[in-house]
Amino acid sequence: MSSRFGEGSDAWLARAPKEKPGPEGGKRAENRRKRVNALCEAGVLLFLERGVEGVTVEDITREAGVAKGSFYRYFQDKRELVGAVMESVGGPVFEAMDECGALLEEARDNEALVQAYHHLGVTLTVAMMPYLDVVLLYLQEYRSPPVQVREPIRALADSIAVKAVELTEVARRHQLLRPFPAKVSAMAVVGAIERLTFAYLTGDPPEEPEVMAQSLISLVMDGLRPSSENVK
Repeated sequence: MSSRFGEGSDAWLARAPKEKPGPEGGKRAENRRKRVNALCEAGVLLFLERGVEGVTVEDITREAGVAKGSFYRYFQDKRELVGAVMESVGGPVFEAMDECGALLEEARDNEALVQAYHHLGVTLTVAMMPYLDVVLLYLQEYRSPPVQVREPIRALADSIAVKAVELTEVARRHQLLRPFPAKVSAMAVVGAIERLTFAYLTGDPPEEPEVMAQSLISLVMDGLRPSSENVK
């Protein structure tokens, strides 16, 4: 089973049940870690192939090489597994956005504005590299109907949208952006990032990631920030 997950990643464990994990560093805890990782990785790879609704718990356990009964020791159902998978990218995304927000609060000129968004782009790129398949799954599924198993994906998308608007409002409050509606400009930026990321992950990138990031920052800033004489 091959994937683009980081080696030895334990991010899945943030959402897996904690009952009887065994002593930290003990054999039981290590077995639990391996099984949870195997189930999550198998789930993501199958979800990418068939969609989240087209995969059963039995499919996941078979792909992971884990007994079907063991699945329910770690997850109540498939939806909880999807939630654990989304948590692996959701946590780093919001940490990066919080850092960007702190930089925007301190920004008072165009240079600081660009640096804040550049920091966001770099931080997100580094954080997402171990989870490219999860990012692709998110982009593949989040616009689909919000059936129960897909709820964690839609919840993550909604939270990212809210946070993006909050960042835009911070920049506007310091008169670093033109007075477009915050939701409109934020969603335009988020949409562009998602389209470019999806193109890159599906093998049709317009440019290398670094070039795409720099170009997007320039396009966004040139379109949204006010002229220098209007900046504090």
